Amino acid sequence: MQGRLKVIAFLSGAGWVHTWSEVYPSAWVWLVNVGVAGLILGCCKRKPVLTKWLVLVGCGLLGAAYVNTLAAWRLGEQLPITDINKVSKVQLRITSLPRLQPDSRQFQAQVLQSQPSGLPQEILVHWSSPSRKGPYAMPQYYDFPEIVPGQVWSMSLKVKPVHGARNPHAFDYEQHLFAQGVRVLGSVRGQPELLHEHVGWRPAVWAERWRYRVRARMLPHVSKHRYGGVLLALAMGDQASISPGDWELFNRAGLTHLVSISGSHVTLIAVMLAAVVSWVWRRCRWRNRPWAERYPAQHIASWTALCTAFLYCVLAGWGVPAQRTFLMLLVVVLARLSGLVLGASRVLLLAAFVIVLWDPWALLSSGFYLSFAAVAVLLFRNYWQGLALRVYQGWQRAGHGLYQAVRLQLLITVALFPLLAYLFHEISIVSPVTNAYAIPVIGSVLTPLALLLALLAVLPSGDWAADGVARCAAYLLDYVMLLTEYLISVKWAVIVSAAAPFWALLWAVLGVVVIGLPRGVVPRVSGLAMLLPALFYRPTLPAYGQWQLTALDVGQGAAIVLRTQSQVLLYDAGVRYSPNSDEGLRSIVPYLRSQAIPEIDVLVLSHADLDHVGGVSSVLQKYAVTQSWAGFDVAAFVSREERLLQRPAGTVRLPANMQLCQRGVQWEVDGVRFEFLWPSRPETDTLTPSLGQQKNSQSCVLSVQGKYHRAMILGDVGIAEEEQMVAAGLLPHELVLVGHHGSRSSSSQVFVQATQAAIAISQNGHWNQFSHPDRLVQARWLGAGALFFRSDHDGAVQVYSQPDGLWYQTERERRSRYWQLKQPGSSEG
Repeated sequence: MQGRLKVIAFLSGAGWVHTWSEVYPSAWVWLVNVGVAGLILGCCKRKPVLTKWLVLVGCGLLGAAYVNTLAAWRLGEQLPITDINKVSKVQLRITSLPRLQPDSRQFQAQVLQSQPSGLPQEILVHWSSPSRKGPYAMPQYYDFPEIVPGQVWSMSLKVKPVHGARNPHAFDYEQHLFAQGVRVLGSVRGQPELLHEHVGWRPAVWAERWRYRVRARMLPHVSKHRYGGVLLALAMGDQASISPGDWELFNRAGLTHLVSISGSHVTLIAVMLAAVVSWVWRRCRWRNRPWAERYPAQHIASWTALCTAFLYCVLAGWGVPAQRTFLMLLVVVLARLSGLVLGASRVLLLAAFVIVLWDPWALLSSGFYLSFAAVAVLLFRNYWQGLALRVYQGWQRAGHGLYQAVRLQLLITVALFPLLAYLFHEISIVSPVTNAYAIPVIGSVLTPLALLLALLAVLPSGDWAADGVARCAAYLLDYVMLLTEYLISVKWAVIVSAAAPFWALLWAVLGVVVIGLPRGVVPRVSGLAMLLPALFYRPTLPAYGQWQLTALDVGQGAAIVLRTQSQVLLYDAGVRYSPNSDEGLRSIVPYLRSQAIPEIDVLVLSHADLDHVGGVSSVLQKYAVTQSWAGFDVAAFVSREERLLQRPAGTVRLPANMQLCQRGVQWEVDGVRFEFLWPSRPETDTLTPSLGQQKNSQSCVLSVQGKYHRAMILGDVGIAEEEQMVAAGLLPHELVLVGHHGSRSSSSQVFVQATQAAIAISQNGHWNQFSHPDRLVQARWLGAGALFFRSDHDGAVQVYSQPDGLWYQTERERRSRYWQLKQPGSSEG
């Protein structure tokens, strides 16, 4: 027991470092470890109980020191400030499987030489087609040269440090790339030159090169089928060919773990091949002596399973679930061969310990916790069942086996509910049903077929057979997904769960343990009750007369969510990047889901620029809207988008009531009054591209007056419109969402003085091409006594109007982590 506690302490210390806002000098941390070791030696004879506790503390500090040291080394690689957003001449070796899109390529590379020098060693390169035609144009095929892992290229790259949006309870892009060792991003300029293809002796590069060849041979066979990308993902873990729409379908059905390389796939394939080898081995003879007498069939089966798992994990890209599965198999096989008996908890903890030693940032992956949780439920459930073993015969045995399989799947599904709710803010109610038929079909049939397809594709004369296997697998998968699409079409298929506090997750995990205990120990209904706080948690809403405003981090665009006691208002919907990517899907919908918001009561769309309304179609597809106010014809805009995106008319559900905003229009809800201060008169013809300046001048300016404070959201109005609002008798506003992203054409000195704002927020993209916010504008707000926040430096900004004052928090400060890009202070004033 003491050994397991020590491993848990080490893992806890390692995970503790990932909550720090900065790392510390390694010498200091190791000095603390030396001090604790000295205390242990001094107390080991006189105070044995205290010594045991000190040993656990020492193990935790050892884990923290280990991760702190590695993090400090990785943070030491930084892009020089003088090189940011400038072009560097770089020689690099491609080290990852390139991500293929019709109009782009993306890959990870090792920097060999750079001019100027000082570029970090690991870089993520994006190579775009020169013929990109805008956010509505469908990707056009571009003839890129073949990009193979191991190649050495000379490229001109525009480089910048890793920076990602930071919104509450959202994906952390900076964390994701830091865990992979990537410290800089590069975009190709000009025409790169291939220097040579000498790979060297790096096993990881050879493995990626092998994966590239397998994918290249499989693509012609899978690309012609609707779910061909799933076959590619099952065989080798390449998920780039699965569309965002399909990922959403798998998430809602609870099948995501089946369409990626998971531990169950690796284990199943390893066991199947091991069983075949064991069967053959027991029946082979040499000189009238069975092979099994020379070397036991169980041992050869164990080695076969281990080698099969290793090859499959390498083909799959060696992700966290693959690492966990292989290391667990390694521990089990070595223990079995040596005659050592290990319990389930020891196997799990040893695997986790080795993974963290190998990759400390695996603790940041949701897959780490989900995969270990699923296996823990499986192992410990089997352990408890072993305490009350019964013998069944014939059909009774088969029926009992089926009953236990369904029961175990239901237990695993329920057990993972709290983690899924905490990580992804939604729970698939139909997942027990979909998994009941999908696990045997995808795990036992489609995965072996996908691997057989990969094998046949790489054989010199196996194309005809590979094509037949691909066709059979695709047809079977089509039928599986047909039933799945029907199941998730019902309204109750998915429950949205708000982001619950950490204590609710811990309480729910304890409830899962209670559910898994043998019958009669504790009533299982009490365990189900313990899940409820995590699954049905709801955030505290503002009181009557109060409001809560969240300015989301949506790059060079605008999106603000304002909540009162009973209603939700969304002002603008962010920017559109491409036909399949916009801030509505990236940031707004995930945030609304994390708050368990079922619908939008009021939608305000300031004007028809794509940095303000680019994500509106995505939002309208996910959320019903009761009332919309806009500076343009929303129905005409949505209809135009449907044509440009080549979607059927009526795909997007329009708001129930649509009106144009105009000065003087006002309404009140929950003791909070909303009023439009601009435009002076509505203008319907604001969709024409040539009228860009007119669109800005027609922005809807919204004033929000609660019981204690006022807020104003300006859209993109300029100085002329600001002066007219001041002349009309503008009242002071404690909070101002700065106009036109802090452009020099807005925020005049007269307007800034008239608002008397305590907080000013500018929504900007990092290193945007317009240099927003303008330094003069920022200085103007600071000089007037306001705190000035900008989303590119501070992330999302949340402001709460309360009786004791205007409270605020920024996401980069609330959840500050050592890997995030450090920015100069932006809230000084």
